[in-house]
Amino acid sequence: MPVFSTLAELRGDPILGLSAQFREDSRGEKIDLGVGVYRSEGGETPIMEAVREATALLTEQEATKAYLPPSGTPHFQSAVARLVLGSENSVLASGRVTTLQSVGGSGALHVGARLIATSAPDAVVWIGNPTWANHAHLLGSAGVRLKEYPYYDSTTHSLDFDGLCKALATASAGDVVLLHGCCHNPSGADLSLSQWHTLTELVSNRKLVPFIDIAYLGLGMGIDEDAAGLRHMAENVPEMLIAVSFSKNFGLYRERAGALIAVTEKPSTAKVVASHLGSIARGVYSMPPAHGCALVETILHSNELTSLWQRELGDMRERINGLRSSLAASLGTATNKRDFTYLEDRLGMFCYLGLPVDAVTRLRKEHAIYMVDSSRINVAGINQHNLPRLVEALVAVL
Repeated sequence: MPVFSTLAELRGDPILGLSAQFREDSRGEKIDLGVGVYRSEGGETPIMEAVREATALLTEQEATKAYLPPSGTPHFQSAVARLVLGSENSVLASGRVTTLQSVGGSGALHVGARLIATSAPDAVVWIGNPTWANHAHLLGSAGVRLKEYPYYDSTTHSLDFDGLCKALATASAGDVVLLHGCCHNPSGADLSLSQWHTLTELVSNRKLVPFIDIAYLGLGMGIDEDAAGLRHMAENVPEMLIAVSFSKNFGLYRERAGALIAVTEKPSTAKVVASHLGSIARGVYSMPPAHGCALVETILHSNELTSLWQRELGDMRERINGLRSSLAASLGTATNKRDFTYLEDRLGMFCYLGLPVDAVTRLRKEHAIYMVDSSRINVAGINQHNLPRLVEALVAVL
């Protein structure tokens, strides 16, 4: 009997399926608010100028296409650790940090979960409800057990911090807590700095291990502001994992550039963890791709390119925040009786509109406006041209 004949076809990823539907839609005024990529005012996902200049430098200077070691290059590792943790963070000087160059943020999440499964097979990984749709698959496929904690209250359009803390207060010592570093996907509702401080105390008291996914650093309020919570936590807990993605903030989606940072209790443990991370990576994908991370490394090791990148990132951030305010104001004016000001309080590319599934379906069928069934939208898919039509369609289905 053929081996593969026993397989049943799996359901496709809903977001990828939505993108396919959008591409096949022949209507000219269609709007894609589903897929999570940054788009310019013209609807393009541009290559950043800092990346173009780094590419030119890399083309001139690169001398080989030989494999990298499983852990990546030391210059990349140190640059990423300083970017995320801050150059003045005490854990960097302590020697308690090790960094793995990974296949995007997704690779970092999976390798981190494999490390947890190896070092603490009885540990539970707590993930938020809601969280990024792929978190459960990336972590669960590594063999760890998952539980949920409440994160967002859709009735009040707000972060359920009390529910989060109550749930984590029941976690066992050694359990792992997955948190979004900033720009929460899908809600856009971030922890405040004071809430990060409270959560750090809870995590420490319960002897939990934070696992931070930071995929949108710099797209919320700014690099230092977006990283302030996880930096505080890193300085006040003995162990921590941080999955880093450069898809959004460097525009390197297809390059799969990422990193996994591990903070350990003591320097000798960091060396042990580094050996395990390299071994796990070797068993999953062998060697990391070089090009995207080499671009990040080139930019972060050049003051001129870093300044250019930060300016471009700031422009992206300001555009997203401006669109969020415009959408909230336009909807408030058009409906005359509903409050959408909560949309302005969100950070990053995503937020919930709070629509029922039937309204989302009508938007797709009647107005060629695409979003996932939860009514999570990518704010960067809005522009000044399609905003009026979007608001008109939303009013029609509300």
